[in-house]
Amino acid sequence: MKYKGIIFDLDGVLVSTDECHYFAWKKLADEEGIYFDRTINMRLRGVSRMESLDIVLEKAEKTYTSEEKYEMAARKNGYYVEMIQKIDSSALLTGAVDFCEKMRAEGALLAIGSSSKNTKLILKQVGLLDYFDAIADGNDIKNSKPDPEVFLCAAEKLGLAPETCMVVEDADAGIQAALSAGMDVLAVGSAKENQKATFRAENLATADIVF
Repeated sequence: MKYKGIIFDLDGVLVSTDECHYFAWKKLADEEGIYFDRTINMRLRGVSRMESLDIVLEKAEKTYTSEEKYEMAARKNGYYVEMIQKIDSSALLTGAVDFCEKMRAEGALLAIGSSSKNTKLILKQVGLLDYFDAIADGNDIKNSKPDPEVFLCAAEKLGLAPETCMVVEDADAGIQAALSAGMDVLAVGSAKENQKATFRAENLATADIVF
């Protein structure tokens, strides 16, 4: 097999918690009297919590202090965590389990490379936690995508050189991060048309890759 490690982004690749994120941000924005819609929400994909908040606050009519921003980010995360407590295996995306099992059968190590600080909780809720040999997430990094830090961290945790790993991503920022890390990348979902990706597929069930 060409790749020794497969590093997955989480949301939009293996599971879908988009609605949880959207409604958590929407609740916060409504409380603060800030306009927020799904178009703005799309800009938050693959972006850290604080950077996402800065995007949300572009529509704010007042300036917030650093302390207020941290409180707001924590409030949003509280809403989000409350929502994801209710998700289960039905949140798994098409082909996720089969693809992971296929890669493991081929001898690849599996890792998560996600900006989310709730990665382990989500994986546990959907029954995927035991599939992964390493998890690099928002608790491990200082820089979010398109910085390659999270993928480099994941490769290091796997004990593998970056060039022996492939990333699976659904966001343009994640694709840029993977390429900057020196890794091939499979683009799925909303990033499937990104011509910079090494491989492209609608989802993991239709990923037709020759290893």
